[in-house]
Amino acid sequence: MREENAQVPAVRSPNAAHVLDLLRTAGETGISRLELAERTGLTPQAVSKITARLRAEGLAAEAGHRASTGGKPRTVLRLTPSAAYAVGVHLDRDELTSLLTDLAGTPLEVRRRPLDLGAGAGPVLDAVTEEVRALLGAVPPGAASSGGVVPSGGVVPLGGVPPLGGVPSSGGAVPSGGVPSSGGAVPSGGVPASGGAVPSGRVPSSGGATPSGGALPPGVAVLGVGVAMPGPLDHRAGVPGRVTGFPEWAGHPVRDELAARLGLPVVLDKDTNAAALGLALRPAAPGSFAYVHLGTGLGAGLVLGGAPLRGDRTGAGELGHQTVQLDGPPCGCGGRGCLEVLCLAAVGRGELAEAARILGTGAANLVRLLDIDQVLLGGRVVLAAPEVFAEGVREVLTGLGLTAPVGLATGRDAVAEGAAWLTLAPVFGK
Repeated sequence: MREENAQVPAVRSPNAAHVLDLLRTAGETGISRLELAERTGLTPQAVSKITARLRAEGLAAEAGHRASTGGKPRTVLRLTPSAAYAVGVHLDRDELTSLLTDLAGTPLEVRRRPLDLGAGAGPVLDAVTEEVRALLGAVPPGAASSGGVVPSGGVVPLGGVPPLGGVPSSGGAVPSGGVPSSGGAVPSGGVPASGGAVPSGRVPSSGGATPSGGALPPGVAVLGVGVAMPGPLDHRAGVPGRVTGFPEWAGHPVRDELAARLGLPVVLDKDTNAAALGLALRPAAPGSFAYVHLGTGLGAGLVLGGAPLRGDRTGAGELGHQTVQLDGPPCGCGGRGCLEVLCLAAVGRGELAEAARILGTGAANLVRLLDIDQVLLGGRVVLAAPEVFAEGVREVLTGLGLTAPVGLATGRDAVAEGAAWLTLAPVFGK
């Protein structure tokens, strides 16, 4: 899952990343050095050296002992979730969601605010900057630079790696008001905003205290910021393409501008790709699946062989712009009869069963084309009527003799959590 352009620091060796990933997937129960050796194929001596270094760096810790079938009890090791943090940002067409996670990917705090993606890159990125700084606790300019003394309350990238080759924080002031709601502009298809969202209460971590008021402890390691937004976009360059309905974003250096503003590494990816990445890294995730997202738009994140499929031009997964009705209604992408415009029109009319049937047609095309193991449905519209959509898509697939099961990605913040994994995944060699 890792790409050379990820622009985030990583554990120093593939073997160390592999060991760290096994610690992550072991969870609270932990894993012994002998089990690590068996699963990695490394010698016990190599595992001991790697785990000693991970412990010295604060990434792992001993967590008791486990009874052995012979000899002395085995020492169990666990990942240290508080060793580092990451931020995930979901730029939707009408809402900005940002969240803070620990190293294990557990959300610690979530913030939401209305957003008009059509307001332009300047005001929108002002809002993103403000929300990320609020999560991290008013980071002083230059706090993320490598080496030297970290100011009180500051953050540093994991391992002291300078962000994007040492791009400094701009240190500029952020407008206090941020980006206002569009105030009546309804996205294509009549999908309403998710209801005047305000910053939510903090979500407690499963493994310790939640950072107080969004401020992290002094000198804490922050991996970076993952940003997910509608496509198409160039993941490698960190630049959006002609976002459907918002062509003004085409070519804007979103990744590099945010990195300069925040003084942290930034990764930009499509919203559906980010969600698919987060889902693929969950324990027992299927080896191949399609995450089909229906919200203010329609798209898919594709996972094949356990890794997201982005395509050579990072344009894979534009499910919403399959033509399913020749000479159908015009779509914002420039085509006609696209799956997205037909599906959102049905939603706008309140015909959810029809919308589910249309969505099922797109899902069936994916199953036939890629022979995937599972279809996972998510997004604001789906989660408002999950059983209607799950059953509708399932009926279409069954009627065509397709056996891929249909499930639901029920988390409201699947995209924002996946965005955080854009910066977390390379640490685990993904």
